[in-house]
Amino acid sequence: MHIAIAGNIGSGKTTLTRLLAKHFGWTPHYEDVENNPYLHSFYEDMQRWSFNLQVYFLNSRFRQVIDIRNSGKSVVQDRTIYEDAYIFAPNLHAMNLMSSRDFDNYSSLFELMSKFIQPPDLLIYLRASVSTLVSQIQKRGREYEASIRLDYLKHLNDRYEAWIGKYTEGKLLIVDVDNIDLENPEDLASVIERINASLHGLFQV
Repeated sequence: MHIAIAGNIGSGKTTLTRLLAKHFGWTPHYEDVENNPYLHSFYEDMQRWSFNLQVYFLNSRFRQVIDIRNSGKSVVQDRTIYEDAYIFAPNLHAMNLMSSRDFDNYSSLFELMSKFIQPPDLLIYLRASVSTLVSQIQKRGREYEASIRLDYLKHLNDRYEAWIGKYTEGKLLIVDVDNIDLENPEDLASVIERINASLHGLFQV
């Protein structure tokens, strides 16, 4: 089984991945942040490093999806390949932080890769307002994220909502994280109950 968690920067994907892996005994696959050689450079100069960063993520996520399907295990994945292609890269292009030449090249790569991958069995989307995202980003205190612009987060949120509104690849569960704390046992139990219902088809969530 392949469960994937989608959401903007600071929405709680890594936290929920860790908690669900512990609860269900699923194998966690985290986003490659610490070992990413482009991330710090990207936040310092988005226009210069946007294409390099997105190709790195595309490659990393493609390998991850292939590994997940070949493993035969139940896996919970922190962020999906679809977010790179439908949200982050188009957003950089629209903000003139990625050239049309680079964006077309990137899109061609994704189109080819998408023919070899399957969507997750369940996609969990963590919906969060910009103020919640900012609060979470500040709380975790990653130095390279300190310069993230509010308009950048807002544009990403708008694209997430547009993508989720048209998502038909498989089962979808939307969790609004503005008024819950995933580390709170009661809030987590409520989310887990909804996940079980989505996976086992007890009722529409």
